[in-house]
Amino acid sequence: MSRIFEALQRSDSEQSGIEFPNPESIATQLLQAAEEATVRAAEQAIEHAALLADGQAAQQATARVSANVRELATSQILQVSISPNSRLVSLTNPESLGAEKFRFLGVRLRQLQQVRSLKKVLITSTIPEEGKSMVSANLAVTLARKHQQRVLLIEGDLRRPVFVQQFGLGKLVGLSEWLKSDAGTQPTIYHLEGPGLWFLPAGRPPDNPLELMQSGRLSQVLNQLNVQFDWIVIDSPPVLPLADTSVWTRLVDGVFLVAREGKTEKKQLQRGLEALDQSKLLGVILNSCTNTDHTNYYQRYRPATSLRDTPSVDK
Repeated sequence: MSRIFEALQRSDSEQSGIEFPNPESIATQLLQAAEEATVRAAEQAIEHAALLADGQAAQQATARVSANVRELATSQILQVSISPNSRLVSLTNPESLGAEKFRFLGVRLRQLQQVRSLKKVLITSTIPEEGKSMVSANLAVTLARKHQQRVLLIEGDLRRPVFVQQFGLGKLVGLSEWLKSDAGTQPTIYHLEGPGLWFLPAGRPPDNPLELMQSGRLSQVLNQLNVQFDWIVIDSPPVLPLADTSVWTRLVDGVFLVAREGKTEKKQLQRGLEALDQSKLLGVILNSCTNTDHTNYYQRYRPATSLRDTPSVDK
């Protein structure tokens, strides 16, 4: 049949002088056009659905942030009682050189935040009694007083908590109780009136702090808190004697190592630097510094972003 059709087509073409196209090619072209139209329609439908999904995701994210902010507004407000002799110079002596150094540190952090992901900052030291807790508290106060940012101070040293005493607070339920519980909500966060920051205390020192921190719940709560705050400052145990800091380091964006002049030995400082993830190391803060001359022996070990500090040591 097809041969007869082709013969008739050739005959008509020869008589009229007009060459007719092959019907099979016409059918093929029509099918291809239909397929292309179907594909374009499907692609447009997918793009439209993606835009709707993005819009819904954005609305859901905004709703979550709003809910988190409302939850912060219901935090228990605590009055702090700080001794005039306290080493929290950002509160007790804001015009001092030490307070100015912390303001400078805050400026440097905000500059870094413009060029990299930086919100959760860990403060640690090589050994005890180098001033890491003092630095953590002063830094949190300084960040909170600038542009009304939401700043959370976490007492991550579950073994030797000191902030409740420093701020003149009573016994508070905190991180250790939450890690031991089965509650699905986040830990109890307090708002400190005066410093203008939020505070998550360590709570009662547990018998097994490292096991609690490795449970996986710590990462969960940090992800949740990361949405609620502009800055999260974490005071952790020293690097060398304990493994607790390694847990915190994996969960934060940046780390400051505190050293104390006259106490931290060069070998200890070097070991502390080597124990930290270099990609997260923001710098070294030299505490109780009496000489700002660059010939100081710590200068050889500190990264380019290191800062010097002058306040007396606390912990």
